[in-house]
Amino acid sequence: MFGERFDAVLCDLDGSLVDSTASVARSWRRWADHYGVSAEALHANHGRPADVLVAALIDDEAARAEARERIERLEVADAVGLPAVRGAAAFWASLPERQRAIVTSGTVAIATARLAAAGMQRPAVWVTAEEVIHGKPDPEPYLRAAERLGVDPRRCLVIEDAQAGIASARAAGCHVLAVTGTGSPAELADASLVVDGLDRVRIEVDPDGLRLVAVP
Repeated sequence: MFGERFDAVLCDLDGSLVDSTASVARSWRRWADHYGVSAEALHANHGRPADVLVAALIDDEAARAEARERIERLEVADAVGLPAVRGAAAFWASLPERQRAIVTSGTVAIATARLAAAGMQRPAVWVTAEEVIHGKPDPEPYLRAAERLGVDPRRCLVIEDAQAGIASARAAGCHVLAVTGTGSPAELADASLVVDGLDRVRIEVDPDGLRLVAVP
């Protein structure tokens, strides 16, 4: 990983840049209590788009639209004072605008609220739940981000925190740096590199591209 050169860095949002884990858990727990869904079922689907999760957990197709609207309202309302993941604010700010994107399973409303709460700038390029047909773990979200930036996904570094996101990035051909917090190192084993915070690494820009550097 440290010998590679990258053309872009594609970042997951929740748990990778913004420490929204507690907020997500609170929101989905309230949602699950309303619909009688177990905590185990929620955990098994972590990292997947809300539409996919709702479809998997709500049998009544007619009730799914209201269920999707309910979880979006809950998550936007709970996005208050969310901290950035350790080291994420500086890492994100260091990336050239034309070489960075956010790829999230959340909606525009949720992503906007969480970035604002963490005091982080919205990028020119991001891929949200509304913009893909097949969400993570399908490769479509990361392929779409690379396409919008005009880069080869094989020369992209992805920042992720969940198995579904890692699988998505890997299937797209990207290199993956995983951040612990949501998942254990064992759960993130398919990543190229696992760190416990983005203060462990930094990005340097040189004529050949972006280079990942370890921070002592």
